[in-house]
Amino acid sequence: MTKRILVTGAMGNVGREVVRALRVRGIDVRAAVSSVASAEEYWNGEVKSVRFDFRDAATWSAALEGCSGVFLLRPPPIADVEKTLNPFVDIAREKKAEHIVFLSVAGAGENKIIPHHKVEMHLKASVAPYTLLRPGFFAQNLQDAYLQDICEADRLYVPAGKGRAAFVDLYDVAEVAAEAFVAPEKHANQAYTLTGPEAIGFDEVAKILSDVLGRSIRYRAASVVGYVWHLRRRGLPWGQCIVQTILHVGLRFGQAERVDPTMEALLGRRGRTLRMYVETHRAIWRKPSAKPQ
Repeated sequence: MTKRILVTGAMGNVGREVVRALRVRGIDVRAAVSSVASAEEYWNGEVKSVRFDFRDAATWSAALEGCSGVFLLRPPPIADVEKTLNPFVDIAREKKAEHIVFLSVAGAGENKIIPHHKVEMHLKASVAPYTLLRPGFFAQNLQDAYLQDICEADRLYVPAGKGRAAFVDLYDVAEVAAEAFVAPEKHANQAYTLTGPEAIGFDEVAKILSDVLGRSIRYRAASVVGYVWHLRRRGLPWGQCIVQTILHVGLRFGQAERVDPTMEALLGRRGRTLRMYVETHRAIWRKPSAKPQ
């Protein structure tokens, strides 16, 4: 049993689920966050937090002290992993982190364009154990990347064409991550492609949202250029715009439609469907309150 796990990105959608899954299993957690005060308030002081920034190497050693495992997550704004995540991995090894679980993406083993590929190669080049999690499209994209469009415009706007995706719930991904720390010898140097139990198109996603939320949500297929500029207008950096666009365009060619049996095999149950996710979190997509007249 790993004694203490450092969870990077602990206040994000993925990190919060990983913290939950580890705590359920009785594993000590240290949350690596940008704001310790906000994290302690969120967890009511029940989770130890430490200030951490991939762009500030001075924060790395203190965060890693006493941790024998690391959940590694690449923040979307960080594209240059060779100056951030990869050097951090080296420091983690020096600090005796015995096992690193990296949240990669499906296809990262072959796709050299996306930043995750370089991190995977760096982990593989080291002598210490690692586990690669390669989830497909997150169900939680609906409460993150697509949230503003859904709430303000009642639409899904992505360059996916008629492509389908086997949306995976981060609750399930976090369960796999936690199990990798519970039994590191079983999951050492493994790469797991993780998908949801069914592949659906964005027209069907819009229908699920419409059914559950009780209002009409439409899907509008964006062009590549239109989507890039859409993201830029939202304030995303160029690197994140390009990566996000590439991942969505890949849907047109079936890159995320395969339902992989790995998740079910690892969890011993069927993964959560997109409808289950939307029904559980329906309050997220409420319309903004009308402004006073």
